[in-house]
Amino acid sequence: MAKIKYRLDKDSLTYQKVEATFRQKFLRFLSYFITAAVFAVSTMILSYNLIDSPKEKSLKREIEQYKRQYQFLDRKLGLVSTVLDDLAKRDDDIYRLIFEAEPLPTSVRKAGIGGSERYKDLEGFESTELIKSIAKKIDLLSRQAYIQSKSFDEIFEMAKSKEKMMACVPAIMPIKIGQGQIISGFGYRIHPIYKTLRMHTGIDISARKGTPVYATGDGVVTNPDGHMSGYGIAIVINHGYGYETLYGHLSKSNVRPGQKVKRGDLIGYVGSTGLSVAPHLHYEVMKNGRKINPVNFFYNDLSPEEYKKVIEVSSQVNQALS
Repeated sequence: MAKIKYRLDKDSLTYQKVEATFRQKFLRFLSYFITAAVFAVSTMILSYNLIDSPKEKSLKREIEQYKRQYQFLDRKLGLVSTVLDDLAKRDDDIYRLIFEAEPLPTSVRKAGIGGSERYKDLEGFESTELIKSIAKKIDLLSRQAYIQSKSFDEIFEMAKSKEKMMACVPAIMPIKIGQGQIISGFGYRIHPIYKTLRMHTGIDISARKGTPVYATGDGVVTNPDGHMSGYGIAIVINHGYGYETLYGHLSKSNVRPGQKVKRGDLIGYVGSTGLSVAPHLHYEVMKNGRKINPVNFFYNDLSPEEYKKVIEVSSQVNQALS
């Protein structure tokens, strides 16, 4: 019940009942209403910011769960990347080495994908960096897996032609064991004519003039006229797979340009033509245009003890025969 208010009339010394006007009543109501509205709004704002609704609590738990799953996925992708790197290393250092193939360049295996616009739709979220990182890893791993798959396809094809390749690789001595002796090896040797220390790009096998010389692997004779400057009568055989062999200072060639030969075929005879001081065979092996040590390819003919002795003899610095 509303309280009745009175005021003292100083003239009559009596209390007069105070009657509130409509305006006063309206203002009083308005002040109550505004106060209540401010209080209600303040309470709602505080509740909205400080107190989560059941639905918000559920959504936050779900978001946290997603974050943990993303982090778990990120770690898993790191493990997958490690496995792919291991496969790439095995591919380059074992499989491709076996089949005499060049390793895939790192620039090919680790090539990037797309640009900054590729992940633009993932920006603007609380976990943007984590999500973008995962997306980039997935794209990179997908590309690496594709490249590795193609590499294995290539190795599979090389494996199918392995038998043919092994027949082409120079793997025997060009002169039969017992018919010649390695006098000078691969490396810096004293030139027999100029008497200066020069790079000797093959090996010299001393033998009697007319001793048969054999092809060390399947291939095709490539030199056009059978004569080469400094080498005298010489034969060059292209074995494919990046291999070539050269047989120099012959007394006679038994093949013609373009002729196909098999490993063990008679191709010529030992002589001393060109820049030579005694009958011998100068033998070279080239891989992808680079001259390499021929004694590394005598494994088909020699026992481990014989091979060790050949290595020791060919490593001595002495005077070459050509």
